[in-house]
Formats: sequence, C-alpha cells, structure tokens
Amino acid sequence: MADAPEYGSATARHYDRVYASLRDPSGDVDWYRRLAREAAGPVLELGAGTGRVLLAMAAEGLPCVGLEAAQAMLDEMRRKPLPSNVELVQADMRSFALPQRFALIAAPFRVFQHLESVEDQLACLGCVRRHLAPGGRFAFDVFAPDPAQLAIAAQPETEDARYQAGGEQVVRYVGVRVERGRQRLHVAMRYEKRLGDQRLGEDRTEFTMRYFYRYELEHLLTRAGFGRIEIHGGFAGEPLADDSRDFVVVANAEPTP
Repeated sequence: MADAPEYGSATARHYDRVYASLRDPSGDVDWYRRLAREAAGPVLELGAGTGRVLLAMAAEGLPCVGLEAAQAMLDEMRRKPLPSNVELVQADMRSFALPQRFALIAAPFRVFQHLESVEDQLACLGCVRRHLAPGGRFAFDVFAPDPAQLAIAAQPETEDARYQAGGEQVVRYVGVRVERGRQRLHVAMRYEKRLGDQRLGEDRTEFTMRYFYRYELEHLLTRAGFGRIEIHGGFAGEPLADDSRDFVVVANAEPTP
C-alpha cells in the first residue's frame, strides 16, 4: 500500500516538486476544491500525503481532516504552515474510526488503487460510508487502464521527471511490471541526485497498485451501499471516452431508492 512507511519515507522528500509538474496540470486540485466548497461542511481526505490537495480544500475555510498512514508524509506536511482548520490523523484508510461525520470524503490521486484486494477495498468503502453525513459524497480518481501499456509485461525504466533542489538536479526513473491476471502494477521508482556530471546518490521505492475498470468501480460502490454514481473522463467533467486517462468518480452516500 502507498500509505506504508517504506513508501512514504522515500517519496515524501520528492513528492511536492515532482507532482507540481506531473499532476497539477490535470486540474485535480481545483476540482476537489470546488467539491469542498459545494459541500459547505467538514471534509476528510484519505491518503492526504504532503497536503497538495488537502491544503487547497482547507483554503475554503471549512474544517478539514487529513488522514495518512505514512509518518514521513505527515512530517513533510507539518513543515508547512498549517491553518487552524486542518487536523491531521495517522490511520489506515481500511480501518479508521473518527468521532465526526463529513459532507465530503475525498481520496485524490489514485489513493484507492493502493488497496489491492476486494476485501480491503470494501473495508475502506465501509469506513467511508460510516463517516459520511446524510447527503454526503465520496469523490476519488483512479487512472483509466491503457490496453497498449498493459500489453507490455515489463516496461523498462524510463525518466519521467526532473527538478532542481539546492543546486542539485534530481531525475526520477520509473519501471513497471504488469501482472494482468491480478490487475496489478509493480512500480519501481528511482530518484537519482546529480551535481553537474557527478552522480551523488539515489533514493528508491517500490510499491504495487491495483488498476480498475469502469464497471468494476460501479459494482464495488453499489455493493458497498452507495447511491447515484457519476464517473467522468477528466476533471473538467468530460464524458468517458476511449482515450480517457482518468476515471473521476463521485458517489452519493444514500442508496438509490
């Protein structure tokens, strides 16, 4: 799972700089912030990480709770100026129990894909249902599987990001092994630190992600007792298409009458 300590400690140091270029252009932060504004009530984020989305939602002035299992991610977030309406909780998204209920629960940037088994997925969804206020919504996004990429069983390591930090250059390389029979990706990331032509060292992390198909998500959410389910192909509300890169999901707390 991505919220395991070994994932967080290696990733937290690089997270903000890497995803400022790789993820922010998707428009996901603005989408979740709009949902928080519409909710007009307390917000819970699962897998809050270093606060990329959580702090943007908190800027709406609503009470916000960030739930994160990786201590390194929480430590990184606490280095930032946290507003008084933000509370951080270290807990597992499969088994959390909080005293309050929320108008919006969000699991941004593929957090749900770190739940590999149906049992873990339903455990998380059950926690979400129990913590949603009447009329509340659960919003999350996962990537839409690309059949051409999945056909490559072992995708070789390639560079996907680079940035400057304190005079050094950091280059990230990613390799992926596909396990199609279990709908899993085994991801290996390597952050190589350089000073000019000199290689200074590297950080490594490995984790596994489950990928989902559209109707699989609908069945999971229906089985967990959610009502109306909306799935879009992007954060601008566009309909699903063959070339959609994301499944952007909103599920209502109440079951359909």
